[in-house]
Amino acid sequence: MGLFVTVKLNPERCQDGCKACLDVCPVNIFKLEGGKVKVVAENEDECTFCELCLERCKNKSVEIIKNY
Repeated sequence: MGLFVTVKLNPERCQDGCKACLDVCPVNIFKLEGGKVKVVAENEDECTFCELCLERCKNKSVEIIKNY
C-alpha cells in the first residue's frame, strides 16, 4: 500500500488476462507475474490519477483509492 494512493485489482474480475491496465499505465503501477497482472506496491504513490487503467479495464477490476 502506498502512503497516498492504494491501487487494488479485484482478482475475481481480472480473470481473462487482458493486461489492458498494464499496457496503458504511464507510471508502471502494474506488472505481469506468473501470468497474472499484479500491483507494484512501491509504485502506487506514482499514480497520476490519469484513470487510463479504469477506462481500459472492461471488467472494472481496478480501483484507485486516495489515502488522504
